[in-house]
Amino acid sequence: MAETDKPLLIKRYASRRLYNTETSDYVTLEDIAGFIRQGREVQIIDLKTGDDLTRQYLLQIVAEHESKGENVLPVDVLTDLVRSYASGMQSVMPQFLAASFEMLRGKQSKVMENLTKIQNPMASIPGFEALRKQQEAFLKSMMGGAGAMPGWPGTAAEPEGEAPAKEDDIADIKRQLAELQSKLSKL
Repeated sequence: MAETDKPLLIKRYASRRLYNTETSDYVTLEDIAGFIRQGREVQIIDLKTGDDLTRQYLLQIVAEHESKGENVLPVDVLTDLVRSYASGMQSVMPQFLAASFEMLRGKQSKVMENLTKIQNPMASIPGFEALRKQQEAFLKSMMGGAGAMPGWPGTAAEPEGEAPAKEDDIADIKRQLAELQSKLSKL
């Protein structure tokens, strides 16, 4: 069984084929994207030069998904990223993006937990359950394939002894999201 705490080593041959060193077979970009969605760290190394090509291939995976209409990155965010390469923001941008995604991952579990604790009038709307399952799958993929979403009925036991969500918790999350959007638009 493979060790999941070590990055999965993928070697790129001169023919540009990608070789999974754990399973001793060739893989595609979609296979690599699948490993990442399952929560695996991946490292892609050029066999001949030893160069780390991970960043290049991850960007290629994102570009392919975006070109297929699976748009996650709004045009204004992409524009701001391009601008950051020509400005002094280039040195700040990686830390900002990393902190933003870390905050997003941290707040997603709390939001999902709070949503299940609040009496939701939309639950009686036809199709709401399917929408909830889609949202759960999306958040699960964003969190690196972590286990079931805490607090969702049928996915995990609800935490015992916790007080119901407070309105100010939701307001705080909304405020933080608005601040993040404001910071992104300024960049």
